[in-house]
Amino acid sequence: MYTPFASVCDDFYVNMRLATQLSLPHNRETVLHFFERVQRQFPEMSRFRKYDNGDLSIEENRDNDAYRWVTLESRRLCAGHVNPENLEDALKLHGLLLQQVPYDLGFSPVEVDYLDILFGFDLSFRGNHDEIIAESLLQDSPLACLLAEPGAKAVDIQPSITVALSEDCRLQGRVDIITRTNSYPVRTGDYSNDVISVYLILRRYWGDRPKDPMEKIIAQMAERGEALCIEQLIPKVLKPISSIIASRS
Repeated sequence: MYTPFASVCDDFYVNMRLATQLSLPHNRETVLHFFERVQRQFPEMSRFRKYDNGDLSIEENRDNDAYRWVTLESRRLCAGHVNPENLEDALKLHGLLLQQVPYDLGFSPVEVDYLDILFGFDLSFRGNHDEIIAESLLQDSPLACLLAEPGAKAVDIQPSITVALSEDCRLQGRVDIITRTNSYPVRTGDYSNDVISVYLILRRYWGDRPKDPMEKIIAQMAERGEALCIEQLIPKVLKPISSIIASRS
């Protein structure tokens, strides 16, 4: 796993999402040609699957500690690299896909809706996830006021905040905290060993039709996202969460 993030999570991943205004092609010849091109570059991506909703995917063995995946949806192309050795390694897949789509899928930059890069961090914890978030991130916040009530228990605390990172608001950043506890385990004490996920998402809306190639734009967004993770997300979000989890172990 990428060294700067290994100490604050159990799994780290870098995902890319390209959303379009028009439907992407799903005919047999086009799809197979596209995935074969991906497989030639990454031979371990050998598991091809079609889902009931029509989505198509190819991926490496998910039993491995590190693996890549690509999914072709109706109007989105999504990909991810779990536990890459470094950011450059993760961007090899994303850059290749963004170079290929105009040719292999008949895709035009005119139809782009947005381009995302997601930095994801999973932290395993068997217990009340929402309680962990309340204690680590909302300890002195007025938003946690209801927890002061006698017998109150956290059951749904998933902060999310979005900000504009450019004057035209076309580049936006979002932090999402995803918990996986519901009322049943809180009531019964029967918790599963699930993960708390922390996402930093940079989204570039395409209204101004940028002239730079998409692979260059995703690299710039990744560089910005990496800096935000190191300077902001790790010290202010991930370390407090991991510290509280460690204190409960």
